[in-house]
Amino acid sequence: MDYKKELINLISSQKLPLNEDLDADSGVKFYMQNTTSEFCSTLYQPSFCVVLQGAKTLFFNKKYLHYDSDSYLISTTYIPAKIKIEQPAPNTPYMGFVVKFTLEQIYEIIKEIDDDRIYNRKNVKDGFCISPLKDDMLEPIYRLAKSIASGTYSKFIENLIIKEIIYMLLQTNGDLLKEYVLEGNLANQVIKVIEHIKLNCFENINIKELSRKIGISESSLYQNFKKITSLSPIQYQKMLRLEEAKSMLTYTNEGIGDIAFKVGYESPSQFSREYARMFGVQPKIHANILKQE
Repeated sequence: MDYKKELINLISSQKLPLNEDLDADSGVKFYMQNTTSEFCSTLYQPSFCVVLQGAKTLFFNKKYLHYDSDSYLISTTYIPAKIKIEQPAPNTPYMGFVVKFTLEQIYEIIKEIDDDRIYNRKNVKDGFCISPLKDDMLEPIYRLAKSIASGTYSKFIENLIIKEIIYMLLQTNGDLLKEYVLEGNLANQVIKVIEHIKLNCFENINIKELSRKIGISESSLYQNFKKITSLSPIQYQKMLRLEEAKSMLTYTNEGIGDIAFKVGYESPSQFSREYARMFGVQPKIHANILKQE
């Protein structure tokens, strides 16, 4: 069976929820877009990303990463990037899907299959990985899509399929994933800092104290943090604050000043300047655009 073709047919039939989560805590999202986009800022989560039709270009760490229906992308953590979605041809939509996971889910499967050998490198790679896509890698997500289209979907089935996909990725990208998940790896130490900043992004952060807690030097933390995310820890925190502000502008009617203070800014004017620098438009104007989309 041609699983890619079958998934394209299911998405085209619009029997699947498109461009939205299956439910509040779903790990799977199917996409269809009828236009080629310009580059826009986004925040990747730990995920398995597949283009079924069309292509996607990422601008990350001063370089372009391109993948299409012959490859897939793994994001190992929460990574900011600019993305451009490309249609395969005029009047032919872009299609794809994303499977989100957590590092805890990966760790549990590593323990189950009893393969927790440490792959320790002195320097980490960046947080994205692009690899060739084989059609049989789409079989689990096809089963999930089929269950949604037929009305037999359950959260239990989705969780099992995500687990199956993680197992599959461990066969093809195991060394990379283990670097980020297993204790004793430099990448795992940096991930702990990323998670700390994400959980405390509205608070002041002390890089010296964080580096001491995870047992590496400040210079090593800065160097490897930037390799993974393309940003320094302070820049990363600022990005998270602005992404949260964007979400609040989209889903609430709070004023710009209130949002600025809630995401950790003392000055609304500074917030507006930095927001416009990141998203290319003033927050008040952006709020109107986001609410219309």
